[in-house]
Amino acid sequence: MKKFLIALSLLLAAGAQAQVLSVRDQATVVNELLVDRFDHLLPGMMAQTGIDMWVVVSREYNEDPVLKTMLPAEWLNARRRTILVFYRDAKTGKVERLAVARYNVGQSITAAWDMKKFPHQWEALVDIIKQRNPDKIALNTSTHFNHADGIDHTDYSELLAALPADLKRRVVSAEPLAIRWLETRTEREMQIYPQLVNATHRIIEEGFSERVITPGITTADDVVWWFRQKIRDLGYDTWFHPSVEIQRAGKGLANADIIVPGDLLHVDIGITYLRLNTDIQEHAYVLKPGETTAPAALVNAFASANRLQDILTANFQQGRSGNQVLAASLKQARAEGIEPTIYTHPIGYHGHAAGPAIGMWDMQGGVPGSGDDVLRYHTAYSIELNAATAIPGWKEPVRIMLEEDAYFDESGVRYINGRQKTLLLLPRRAPSVE
Repeated sequence: MKKFLIALSLLLAAGAQAQVLSVRDQATVVNELLVDRFDHLLPGMMAQTGIDMWVVVSREYNEDPVLKTMLPAEWLNARRRTILVFYRDAKTGKVERLAVARYNVGQSITAAWDMKKFPHQWEALVDIIKQRNPDKIALNTSTHFNHADGIDHTDYSELLAALPADLKRRVVSAEPLAIRWLETRTEREMQIYPQLVNATHRIIEEGFSERVITPGITTADDVVWWFRQKIRDLGYDTWFHPSVEIQRAGKGLANADIIVPGDLLHVDIGITYLRLNTDIQEHAYVLKPGETTAPAALVNAFASANRLQDILTANFQQGRSGNQVLAASLKQARAEGIEPTIYTHPIGYHGHAAGPAIGMWDMQGGVPGSGDDVLRYHTAYSIELNAATAIPGWKEPVRIMLEEDAYFDESGVRYINGRQKTLLLLPRRAPSVE
């Protein structure tokens, strides 16, 4: 705990200076967060899902998405075949954490392979299972959630072949447990998350400024690569290539075009740090000579998108499915005269993370499978959507495409580091024109 507090204080100080922790200090934070999750999250999740044994299997360079989140910071990948076993004792409520491996896996998972007694790894696993006699043996298989479908065909086939018939009948999907493990954010993680989102906001503010953009010279692609390089230079990773789009009166979308006064700019970027991810979209307006503010029509269009955010987040309720939230939000928005498209997704260990999908850009009638999953407290979402507005003089409807990271708990939805409420202006102050 002391190490965590020291590392966290370093993180908070670094965040204010737009710097990151050293690799060593990052490892300290990651490992402390992992111990906290194993100690305080996993036992309750196994009880809630009725799974008393969870077996996670991966081979080196073909890692299960769940296993990647369970490895200590010093392990960049699985080693040979890595098998983790989590067994919850119903009487004590405690979870035993074992590795069918030659050595411990970090601080929390104990090696449990007697190679002299069991030369073959599958034999050692079967012995562990027999000794504990679980009601269920959960494996990471899933039809609708790729995050929970991490066991590969070879490992699945060999494991089943090694199990005797009475144990084979107990094999079930670990999907509900895997989803909860991935989607649930801890109190400590939520102390850190605002720093990541704040850093993302600051990167956008600099990228959409005269420090980077010279109207008439700079292209959208120039700005894309500036964002990519800036993220790397600051010491973060990114989980997708940034994008910058231009909407322009009389021309509509104009990707890779030279940025000129009067353009409406849009960016989509995300960073990865301490195993957490951000996903943010914002807009900027390039002032024309003599302008000091964006045109009223664009300001009103932006307000409509903010209103759509409010409608969506007000419909978040624990136990309501992603498809239900989507349908209710679209109905309300259309009743208010907004032309909405909603494609909101969980975020956390992955950018497009495990949990209920709330629409996709091409599935506004609902998302089969992942959209049927329900919302749960202590989860994070990228509130991603757009509102289209017809504006005189613009060839196509202007789409205000916003995405802000938010946290959902018993008090409702709150933005992790605020949200954009007004267009960024470029330059920040317009030159005076006679």
